[in-house]
Amino acid sequence: MHDRTAVKTAPTGWGVSGNSSEARLRRRFPTVEDLRKAAERRIPALGYETVAGGNGQNLAVQRNALALDAIELVPRIGGDKGPVATDVTLFGRHYAAPLGIAPMGLQSVFWPGAERHLARAAQRARIPYTAGTVSGISLEEAAQLAPDVVWFQLYRLARDDHKVGFDLLRRAQAAGVHVLVMTVDTPGRAKRPGELRNGLTLPFRPTLRTIMQAAVSPGWVSALVQNGQPSFPCLAPYCGSNPRKADIAWFAQREVGGAFTFEELKRYRDAWKGPMVIKGVMHPADAEKAVAIGLDGVQVSNHGGRQLEAAPAAIDVVPAIVRAVGTKATVLFDSGVRSGLDAVRAVALGAQAALAGRAFLYGVGAAGADGGDYVTGMLVEEISVAMRQLGAPDVAALRALAIRHPGAWQF
Repeated sequence: MHDRTAVKTAPTGWGVSGNSSEARLRRRFPTVEDLRKAAERRIPALGYETVAGGNGQNLAVQRNALALDAIELVPRIGGDKGPVATDVTLFGRHYAAPLGIAPMGLQSVFWPGAERHLARAAQRARIPYTAGTVSGISLEEAAQLAPDVVWFQLYRLARDDHKVGFDLLRRAQAAGVHVLVMTVDTPGRAKRPGELRNGLTLPFRPTLRTIMQAAVSPGWVSALVQNGQPSFPCLAPYCGSNPRKADIAWFAQREVGGAFTFEELKRYRDAWKGPMVIKGVMHPADAEKAVAIGLDGVQVSNHGGRQLEAAPAAIDVVPAIVRAVGTKATVLFDSGVRSGLDAVRAVALGAQAALAGRAFLYGVGAAGADGGDYVTGMLVEEISVAMRQLGAPDVAALRALAIRHPGAWQF
């Protein structure tokens, strides 16, 4: 088990002189937004839009950000009593901060090899890393790279009475995955204009448009040459002998989809021996149903604004879900986290931890292999600094703060 020492970080604005790699990154990219802008310049549009874009006109993406920005926390006077303690325990395992890396599909389209960079960074930082069904690395490799912190997100594969889904569950158990995350927020394929405009196909098909995009993205092309065309290794064993990457992509398009029913979730709950989380809950009644059938955690999420443009901001339904199940299950949050302060906001509202996706990928897109470590360090530092400013010596103290949350839903 990991030690419980507080994470020590330098105050923001300090330690940026000098020519170390970290100092240079701090000067160039003091915020996630700086990383996003740099990633947009370095990555072809067909890759950038797979992560940055949302559904429709991106209104749900914007709503997530605006709702988080609107939450106000009142600081308390507590005095300087040494380093704050950012550590948390989730599902019986100790982590360095109430922060994790959310599951994301098509990471290797955004930046080839991104999954490996982020898995290693999560292991070094001691924060959860959620490998995905349509990840660019297998769940076995993810477990090797992040053995102490790996979770696995499972999409619905219902053919042959969930034969593939239950085999993925078996593989996750054998690989040592700690938490199984069942995704219910993708009941159908959403229209994502950015992907349509750029004609995304897997494997990549060279066209004049894609060649022109790649020509001004040398870092991305170098990563592509090093890592090869993106694919979905988790699904390769179910695509026949020696499948081509095109075969695997077609299998994923054909077989992955739909939201688990509660009856299906109960079957998986009975088969899985460890903690199980339902991801994509936006209504307290659904959270209550999930807990009633034995799930251990509820991840509040609107899929980062990528599925339903009319969906509420995910953070705005957190308090109602915490009231409904917060004493019976672990409540997690994702969708729109761009800073350590956003994670603090979610925890202050009752979530046990917040997970971010785009923020970590922007780091890799802007800084390459160093980007994952840089973003984990930056966000944990921001959590620590925000807690000190608020007078919260530990994570539990955040839940006692006075909060103004104008967008909170009342069900």
